[in-house]
Amino acid sequence: MSQVKKITTPLTDDVIETLKAGDRILLSGYVYTARDAAHKRMLEEYKKTGKLPFDIKGQVIYYVGPTPPKPGQVIGSAGPTTAYRMDKYTPKLLELGLKGTIGKGWRGTKVKEALKKFKAVYFAAYGGTAALLSKHIKSSEIVAYEDLGPEAIRKLYFEDFPVIVANDIYGGDVFTEGQKAYKKIEIDP
Repeated sequence: MSQVKKITTPLTDDVIETLKAGDRILLSGYVYTARDAAHKRMLEEYKKTGKLPFDIKGQVIYYVGPTPPKPGQVIGSAGPTTAYRMDKYTPKLLELGLKGTIGKGWRGTKVKEALKKFKAVYFAAYGGTAALLSKHIKSSEIVAYEDLGPEAIRKLYFEDFPVIVANDIYGGDVFTEGQKAYKKIEIDP
């Protein structure tokens, strides 16, 4: 099992080059949230104005639509959304400087190729642990599209948020590698 690495946003090419599929990461620093509706609006806005609602260079987007916080909480439950739903938007954002995404599940071929081309990574977060993950989020503020409610773009501050590098710049993929390893297991009758 690999050693846990601590990294901080914004991410640089030097950091990205050290990450390999399967690495366990504790991520700290600012991370932005966005799901389907926000991605669609961001790219429509970019097409019209040439601008995005935040400086995307070196940043990480977490695919999450958090629940409202209870009194005294920074954020409600904040579990990952299925990543492939953002696949049609991700390559363009990577081209514009995005360095990482966080979600659950696999990514399509176009995204994996764009990760290699633009030196970025896809992190998988632990599904089913939304309430626990929210404890690693220390601040939350809406930065765009407040009308989208839970899908508004937020700027979160992470402290040791646990993720796994699912896809790296070298073509590593924990999902396909995990399936291959599983298929090699022989079961004694």
